[in-house]
Amino acid sequence: MHRPLSLGFIGGGINSAIGLTHNIASQMDGHFQLTTGCFSRDTSLNQQTGRAWGVKDEAIYSSAVTLLEEQHAQMDAVVILTPTPSHREIILACLEYGLPVISEKAMVASVGDARDIARRVFEMKGQLYVTYNYTGYPMVRELRNRLLSGELGKIQHVMVEMPQEGFIRSREDGSVPQPQEWRRVDGDIPTVSLDLGVHVHQLVEFLTDKQAEDVYAINSTFARVSDVIDTINLISRYSDDMVCNYWYGKAALGYRNGLRIRIYGSEGSAEWLQMEPEYLRLADRHGNVRLIDRTAGDNKVANQPRYCRFKAGHPAGFIEAFANYYADIAASLRGEPTEYSFSCDTAVRGLEFLEKAQQSAVTSAKVNLHR
Repeated sequence: MHRPLSLGFIGGGINSAIGLTHNIASQMDGHFQLTTGCFSRDTSLNQQTGRAWGVKDEAIYSSAVTLLEEQHAQMDAVVILTPTPSHREIILACLEYGLPVISEKAMVASVGDARDIARRVFEMKGQLYVTYNYTGYPMVRELRNRLLSGELGKIQHVMVEMPQEGFIRSREDGSVPQPQEWRRVDGDIPTVSLDLGVHVHQLVEFLTDKQAEDVYAINSTFARVSDVIDTINLISRYSDDMVCNYWYGKAALGYRNGLRIRIYGSEGSAEWLQMEPEYLRLADRHGNVRLIDRTAGDNKVANQPRYCRFKAGHPAGFIEAFANYYADIAASLRGEPTEYSFSCDTAVRGLEFLEKAQQSAVTSAKVNLHR
């Protein structure tokens, strides 16, 4: 058994959307230990978070700069959990200290920043991983294996959706909760794409091993958060004539997080729904339909011991999938082979795709990704 790798958190206080998830997932299987952090600009929340998560008082910092100065030699990696617009400077500072970086998505908010960081990582021979955690679901990995082995034949059509209701669901008094200020400002890439679009784009690449060639997008504002794009529909042609339909947004009442993937091939089809993560629906060319879980006899991936912390029939979910991804990052940091940890190159392609989608929406025209 390896010793746990030492982690520092920048951002991710207990009042944040994702901090607790990273704290649990990173340490679930003993690959990491949180030893230091600058969790919040609020002094009380910062101290409260560190103490709740077992960090010694002297290792809780009010400044990320000071944390890096004093703790860089003791850390094996830094996890960046601040709002996306602040990522660039923190990532570059970590790289200057030679520290591996684990960044929440989106890695940064613009293509220019993403390319700059990728160049710096290459020049400095650094390590940077982005948390595309939905790829950690065992049945998603099983689906990838089946697709790449040719079980469904030539992949012809992919439909992926990620509807949420956060910008439209009302409180009892009729008011709609307002998101954080930084989520109410759209840049070259809409914030909803930085939040949701990066995930669905990466999932399509992960599952099919194909890359987009063009894109046509429609932006919409349906909810009651003013001046913010909250819904995006787009269609994209991929290599090998595969076509992909995307729908994601935050104005779909009744959907907390309706992530669903449907894939149609020349020899069969497959469907996976995050709300039922243990199941994969498969159909063959004769119309036969079957539902499999991680006990299926012909599984090659989902039945591996690492995914079976407890026996089937006791569903593993979002946190476990996140922990699977953290285990892969740990393997990469230790120099062990893994096909499941994703670096800045993946992030750059995703942001390039989403920037082109925004250009398409503004011009009402299809945009070629390679021009």
